[in-house]
Amino acid sequence: MAVIRALLMVVFTFYLSAVAYSQSYPTRPIKLVVPFPAGGPVDVMARLVAQRISVRFGQMVVENRPGVGGTLGARAVASAEPDGYTLLFGSSTTLGVSPQLYKNIDYDPVRSFAPIALISRAPFVLVVNPKISIGTVRELIVYAKANPGKLNFGFPSGTLPQLTGELFKLHTGIDIAFIPYKGAANTITDILSGQIDMAFEPTTVLLAHIHDAKVRPLAITSLTRSAQLPDVPTLDESGISGFASISWTGVVAPAGTSVRIIDMLNAAINAELRSDELQTILIRLGAEPKTGSPQDFAEFIAEEVPKWAKVVKSSGMKPD
Repeated sequence: MAVIRALLMVVFTFYLSAVAYSQSYPTRPIKLVVPFPAGGPVDVMARLVAQRISVRFGQMVVENRPGVGGTLGARAVASAEPDGYTLLFGSSTTLGVSPQLYKNIDYDPVRSFAPIALISRAPFVLVVNPKISIGTVRELIVYAKANPGKLNFGFPSGTLPQLTGELFKLHTGIDIAFIPYKGAANTITDILSGQIDMAFEPTTVLLAHIHDAKVRPLAITSLTRSAQLPDVPTLDESGISGFASISWTGVVAPAGTSVRIIDMLNAAINAELRSDELQTILIRLGAEPKTGSPQDFAEFIAEEVPKWAKVVKSSGMKPD
């Protein structure tokens, strides 16, 4: 009996310590890992969120850890101490596509993380360099079929833009040259300078360039038109029936992180996402702000993983 009482005291003491710890959280800066280079679409979104959370909740610093389709940064967070001080700014690439592409990544997109909050959703835009005399998807397909292998398509290697390009190629039967990049920022730089002909990138990083006529939009990848680009047709409208590919972002913690801390972070993030200021910024960037519970986000990820596994398999996509 004495042994049982002693064990119960240990458990109770541990519980009280955990509660006290989570109630005082955070006591030091929170690291938000972005598994892609600075300047890309995921990085832009992460820095917006980190800036807002720092004002409301405590200092949050962004650390870029790019490589292997975003899996290096994700793996680092998956293996971090589940104390709420190391978080991942996840995305459709890191938690949806890359786990289907790369072997031995040492994390599972569902079991290795504790979902905190979905941040945003955004369609991709198919853009071409304005120097090319192509104004519609149909014209692009006709040109590509008449000139196999002449057009080139740039993308961050092992990401959803690459898979979107692969699907576009499969749906249209065209032959285009694929050029992998380390990150979206490099892709954007080269299409603006005319080094590559076409790309699929999120509205979050293309809107300003489209409005400045530095790239020409041909179509978006959602099934409905974008409020920010009302004159740009969808790929579905352009003759590629049912074509849809959406980029999304969200914050996750290592599995085992305290539910109390998860709920605190979720509340802080959702409060910011509901603010007029952040909503205005995100919408201006071309992203749709999303709010919800950790459970909502967990269910969303659980649906996304098998969906992209099926797409990766059917496309035959391989990491570069």
